[in-house]
Amino acid sequence: MSLAADPSPPPVTLDEAAERANDAASWVEQNWSTWLNVGLQILLIVVVAVVLRIFVRRALTKLIERMNRSVQAVEGTALGGLLVNAERRRQRSEAIGSVLRSVASFLILGTAGLMVLGALDINLAPLLASAGVAGVALGFGARNLVTDFLSGVFMILEDQYGVGDTVDAGVASGEVIEVGLRVTKLRGDSGEIWYVRNGEVKRIGNLSQGWATASVDVNVRPTEDLDTVRKTIEHAAAGMAKDEPWNERLWGPVEVLGLTEVLLDRMTVSVSVKTMPGKALGVERELRWRIKHAFDEAGIRIVGGLPAQTDEEQPAKDPTAGIAAPSAYASSTSPQSVAASPLTK
Repeated sequence: MSLAADPSPPPVTLDEAAERANDAASWVEQNWSTWLNVGLQILLIVVVAVVLRIFVRRALTKLIERMNRSVQAVEGTALGGLLVNAERRRQRSEAIGSVLRSVASFLILGTAGLMVLGALDINLAPLLASAGVAGVALGFGARNLVTDFLSGVFMILEDQYGVGDTVDAGVASGEVIEVGLRVTKLRGDSGEIWYVRNGEVKRIGNLSQGWATASVDVNVRPTEDLDTVRKTIEHAAAGMAKDEPWNERLWGPVEVLGLTEVLLDRMTVSVSVKTMPGKALGVERELRWRIKHAFDEAGIRIVGGLPAQTDEEQPAKDPTAGIAAPSAYASSTSPQSVAASPLTK
């Protein structure tokens, strides 16, 4: 019967242990300077990256706060109430600050990570190639998301529209209630909320930037005196420009542009005025209201549609117009009645 071999390793002698310790000590002695150098490099890279990131983020935060303070300072003035929307500017500045902080953190930390890997003598070529392939695959898979994000970034940077603006985005229209990097929320005329992806907006019509134009066409009889019509309209417009809130909504004098149409039954006088953005419709209604009252006081008649006929212009009625013409079929002996009667057997 054979005995099983003993699996335990042979005992290490004192000379062998001393030799191994000497080898390890010599190896550490040869490489400790390299380790120390690499460790100091990594520590320096990390410290510089962290300090730079904190400095950049604080600088961006102070810049955004300064923008908000300047908006709040202008908001208290009379002109600022017309030109500045605090919520719109606040959301725009916060969105820009968030994008800038994210981009700065990505660039700083990404560069620091690559420098740390380079200090460790790691070959970065396969890593960068893999990252490039992954980025291309992610770009193809989430191209709609990337398109929405990039469109939102450029939309905010270019200040195409903001909270409180009335816009026509093609796919939907209404008042902007929230602006995001991916989705913009619009409230329609009936109160519905539209969620519009920024990448779907091919063209945008902002009705709240710059100024708007209120246009009114007034139809009067061709026999009216044009100078009297002009003076009456200007008098009504001057009274409107002095009353609140129209004195703030009118951004220029009311102009009587002249005649745009001359027909046999009417003349069309065009009136135009520059207004606050988004207030043109209300100005048009009020201007029509005041022009109608002014015309009534001046005895000027507004016409429209079918030409109105006065009593002396109406032709005399023919008393025989309602009587039907005699028919040949009324007499049973007429040739027409005989031809139309059924044949008898």
